[in-house]
Amino acid sequence: MKTKLLLTSTILFFSIIAIGFSQTATIRGVILDENNQPIEKVNIKSETNGTVTNENGFYILTIPVNQNITLQFTHISYKKIISTFNLKNGEEFEFNPVMSTSIEQIAAVIVNSNRKKEVEGIITLKPEAIRKIPGANAGVENLLLTLPGVSNNNELSTQYSVRGGNYDENLVYVNGIEVYRPFLVRSGQQEGLSFVNTNLVQNVDFSAGGFQAKYGDKLSSVLDITYKNPYKFEVNADLSLLGGSLSVENISKDSKFTGIIGVRYRDNSLLVNAKETETNFKPAFADAQGYFTYKFTDKFHLSFLGNASINKYDYEPLSRQTNFGTISDPLSLLVVYEGQEKDRYQTLFGAFKGTYFANDDLTLHLIASTYHTTEEEYFDILAQYRLGDVNTDIGDENLGEVEFSEGVGSQLNHGRNDLDALITNIEHKGDIKIDDNRIEWSVKYTNEDIRDRLVEWEVIDSAGFSIRPPRIFPVNEQPYVPYSGPLEPFNNIRATNNTQISRLQAYAQWSKRSTLGTSEVWYNAGARVHNWSVKGDGITSSNQTVFSPRVQFAIKPSWEKDMLFRLAAGLYYQPPFYRELRDSEGTIQPNVKAQKSIHFVLGNDYSFKMWNRPFKLTTEAYFKNLSDVNPYTLENVRIRYRANNSAKAYAYGLDMRLNGEFVPGTESWFSFGYLKTEENINNRGYISRPTDQRLKFAALFQDYVPNVPNMKIYLNLVYNTGLPGGSPSNADPYDYQNRLPSYKRADLGLQYVLVDARKQFNRGWKKPFKELSFGFEIFNMFDVQNSITNTWVRDVYSKRQFAIPNFLTPRVFNLRTTMKF
Repeated sequence: MKTKLLLTSTILFFSIIAIGFSQTATIRGVILDENNQPIEKVNIKSETNGTVTNENGFYILTIPVNQNITLQFTHISYKKIISTFNLKNGEEFEFNPVMSTSIEQIAAVIVNSNRKKEVEGIITLKPEAIRKIPGANAGVENLLLTLPGVSNNNELSTQYSVRGGNYDENLVYVNGIEVYRPFLVRSGQQEGLSFVNTNLVQNVDFSAGGFQAKYGDKLSSVLDITYKNPYKFEVNADLSLLGGSLSVENISKDSKFTGIIGVRYRDNSLLVNAKETETNFKPAFADAQGYFTYKFTDKFHLSFLGNASINKYDYEPLSRQTNFGTISDPLSLLVVYEGQEKDRYQTLFGAFKGTYFANDDLTLHLIASTYHTTEEEYFDILAQYRLGDVNTDIGDENLGEVEFSEGVGSQLNHGRNDLDALITNIEHKGDIKIDDNRIEWSVKYTNEDIRDRLVEWEVIDSAGFSIRPPRIFPVNEQPYVPYSGPLEPFNNIRATNNTQISRLQAYAQWSKRSTLGTSEVWYNAGARVHNWSVKGDGITSSNQTVFSPRVQFAIKPSWEKDMLFRLAAGLYYQPPFYRELRDSEGTIQPNVKAQKSIHFVLGNDYSFKMWNRPFKLTTEAYFKNLSDVNPYTLENVRIRYRANNSAKAYAYGLDMRLNGEFVPGTESWFSFGYLKTEENINNRGYISRPTDQRLKFAALFQDYVPNVPNMKIYLNLVYNTGLPGGSPSNADPYDYQNRLPSYKRADLGLQYVLVDARKQFNRGWKKPFKELSFGFEIFNMFDVQNSITNTWVRDVYSKRQFAIPNFLTPRVFNLRTTMKF
């Protein structure tokens, strides 16, 4: 019985609730259109009774039990849906169909809104999976990393690269509003919270490339989040040793006002204190978000999305010991630290969105948003190190101790970085349906006002000698040749920039569903235009424009096998954001061009049944030809650009994902990705780009104990081959093409469910809960020593440089409870 209920809930995306009605069952839900907007006055009829949806698209209907009951969902502006249900006594079944203006559904089927997204090459992720899957930084981004083509070798970071792009090449939208990330973050443990609050999420769409013109000007991917429009009162809470979150949603009695609010707090001490560096670490990451909608009339709705977050990162390293090398030649790095780092990132974001439903075919939007970030990054850290041979004599009482020093020295890092950015947008969007054609358009103006002060310097001393930067001549040959020149910091960057960037963007696109012979086809064609100008103190003003055409085509042959083929192509540009205009010395280069990519994607979806359960194999091959590339270096999550468009590049690969019900009633998937991306800087020849992640294997697996079905198991596995990187500061990438070790990680979550939709209580302490579960999580279950960067230390005798890995988090245990009221 429970297995059948779980199977049904996965297919329909909703849970089945057992309640005590006598000889009746209840169907309820919200009916949406293709834009995720609720539809009012939809008629729902059975053979014996009927109802209509209210202003929120909500309906509720009681039907007889233990027999086939056919319901018809009809509306004058949408195609009819006919669905058949057979429910047990007392079941309450939540069913949210998506009504289409393009496809008439006349068979007795259950609507699956994902088919529209599959045609467009978009992956839809279930919010429930996002909230349950374990991870050191759980959330939407954590689930993205199980998809092919998406990579990140740092579990403390919410940033990700897609198909050879970097962290700055991904678009993120929440309810159609573009959101931004802080600028100065340099390591994953400083990031804290992702913008997306998973408790507020209703729908998650992701495209890894070949996306439509309606999405903005970035080279790699689109993450499109939809926050909830509540239709009842609900409270969700999630507590763990890493922090907690609380969300409240409700709807007014007249159904005109809906609102959802979420607050979060996170403390990474559990993870960071388990690392090899002993520290005094005081993090505080907190934010509050809200999404509110007021329906003035049936035709006009006004929404507000707001976010306030503050990240405080206080870091005082004390000591570190890293053992490395081989069994025959073991080495150890001992470091004693003085000083500290204090970082503050405070962001405020607000957006109003007005929606006017002129008629059933025409929808107009007006969006105004403001993003303000103030960021401080202050640090003074002195590291005194000793590199030596390790005692390997098993019988010696000094086993593991450093016996002979091969290198000693110190390193002093200083930073006083301040940034204040104000980004304002105003945009008009439109959407009209004419017969089988759909036309969408937009005009958007953006103003970016950036005030930035960058002061960083680094002094390296090895065996009493100050190491000069390699780019300064004459070359320092100490200690073998005396050097009488002035002392210079190994790294010294000082800049103050006041920069204003104005952008005017527009797009128009057309799409149509039709038939080609006996096959169903879908067409999409559109183009974007983007003009931007850069000005500021001491900057020569510049003005540039790019034009970006994009096309998509999908066909579903009328074969016995359920196959869908997709083809997408386009000319994609990425006009430079502030960080891409600033070169490695901190100077603004206003004439930096937009990076350009000619992009081709060929995809196939094969849906089939195995073990009488649904499965789908998705395959995509892609190729990108990039020009006017802005080369960069990547250290942890900080990107430093050369800001000179001095390279060309390419990327190609294959992504595959098999998802389905490997365990009845649960969705799991296995992913494989192959990628090769190289760049040619100043015509010196092709070398691997910093994101050249050749192979990727990932799995997300959900299960439950057969004899204890309330015990749920969630497994998150990722394997990535090593990235190029770990080169010394100021190094020539053509001289350092070493790769970091492969990234291997397994996170396990065990959850015991006390209360859920199928297990409710009418009395006792469990009565207030709609859901309640307790469990624990094991991060990095196999305690793999993954590294994100290398620390380079010199041996004064041989003048060699040793690459000492900076390891990420080891195995960590976490306790977690979730509840819903």
